[in-house]
Amino acid sequence: MENNEPKYRRVLLKLSGEALAAGADGILNFDFIGQVAEVVKKCTEAGVQVGVLCGAGNIWRGRQGGKMNRCRADHMGMLATTINALALQDSFEQAGIDCTVMSAVEMDTFADHYTSRDAVAALNAGKVVIFGGGSGLPFFSTDTAAALRAAEIEADVILMAKNVDAVYSADPKVDPNATRYEEITYMEILEKGLRAIDTTAMSFCMENHIKCYSFALADPNNIYRVVMGEKIGTEIHN
Repeated sequence: MENNEPKYRRVLLKLSGEALAAGADGILNFDFIGQVAEVVKKCTEAGVQVGVLCGAGNIWRGRQGGKMNRCRADHMGMLATTINALALQDSFEQAGIDCTVMSAVEMDTFADHYTSRDAVAALNAGKVVIFGGGSGLPFFSTDTAAALRAAEIEADVILMAKNVDAVYSADPKVDPNATRYEEITYMEILEKGLRAIDTTAMSFCMENHIKCYSFALADPNNIYRVVMGEKIGTEIHN
């Protein structure tokens, strides 16, 4: 019998910049983002509160800066995440989703300034909250920003929507015998030296008892499946 009750009531969805590009010639694949928007709408209609944080790998990563000052290079990355956040907002609104962009960096012309109080109030009011600007600090990845926002809004889980369908013992494209994990602890990831999520983000999740669920975004409806409790990826926990 199909489960009609969501497993999670408040989620933080982490979307990579590469996922937003989804093979497009340019930096954004709006057809694909539209599919993501429809699934997010389906989640909200099921009573789930959704926060979304996006990366910016489709535009710029701080480490691409080479000899640039690292802070300045990371600031460029924060601006790039805001471009992606605004693209998400537009697609979400076209899908009929009431949403707002909140930026960790003040840029009032484009987005509301982020505070955890305002974000939680918006979620409780039924809005989808899109987080731009990463954490607002250089040297920290958007995985870490997602962990921080998840803690601040007291999300039940971080949904890590990736290009691979689960956590593996090795790259499954290179090693066909790689072990696929349905469930794994943060400590096991550290002990095995797996590259599941950023180590700083993982340490933060361990210390704050935040659960992650890693799965493939190739089919956007996987977001809904995970929210409803289907075991399609890897659950990561203490």
